[in-house]
Amino acid sequence: MDTSTAAASGGPQDFYRALHQAFDATLARHPGRPALLDALLGQAFDSFQGNVAIQCEDEPPLACHRGCATCCTLRVTATTPEVLLVARFLRAVQPALRARGIDLIGQLRAANAGSQGLGEQERVGLRQVCPFIAQGVCVIYAVRPLACRGHASHDVKACVAAARGERDEVPYSAGHHLVRALVQNAMQSALRDAGLAWGSVEFNQALLLALDQPEAEARWLSGEDVLAAAAVHEVPADEMAAVFDRLRPH
Repeated sequence: MDTSTAAASGGPQDFYRALHQAFDATLARHPGRPALLDALLGQAFDSFQGNVAIQCEDEPPLACHRGCATCCTLRVTATTPEVLLVARFLRAVQPALRARGIDLIGQLRAANAGSQGLGEQERVGLRQVCPFIAQGVCVIYAVRPLACRGHASHDVKACVAAARGERDEVPYSAGHHLVRALVQNAMQSALRDAGLAWGSVEFNQALLLALDQPEAEARWLSGEDVLAAAAVHEVPADEMAAVFDRLRPH
């Protein structure tokens, strides 16, 4: 089944199971190979992009636009493959950026030093802008995690007020949230079935762990949970696993 537009032909559970089977096939084609990252996440990002517009057809227009980084003070969680892909990207672009006086990894270290270990509400209260925002633009936009792709608002004024601590609720896109959750959870369940680390991690801390371990990607491909120190535990792993088992395709 083509998961790029799978949501149009069935409900959320059908979409989830089709995604799971597609991720299973991708994992089976690239066991232990570096090509797995590009294949798996290309599939995840394409599935998100191909379905989010369908899910949002009846929603108001989005207020998000290029150059708006109002929500980029929130804590971001991601899966290990997403983190490893961004680590690859940073290693590739860092030399050229350093030559221009831009130290993205240094900015990441400084940001993490002030936020590591903070919970969601503490992180919001910190008002710390993502270290990858430059002049309002996301430098890692092409490889940004699903959490960033799935966070979209219908009201920029509400976002600004929330960023100032003046309100708690913002009219976010339910369609973006749903498709992000379905894609990410299907991928996590498939990773679990393949014997690979599948939990969620805090993005900044995990990214530094990946950058500081040259063999992190190879070790993850061999089944090691290389980013465990940055794990996020809001939902216990056994509870998530139980849900994945109930929803697993037959």
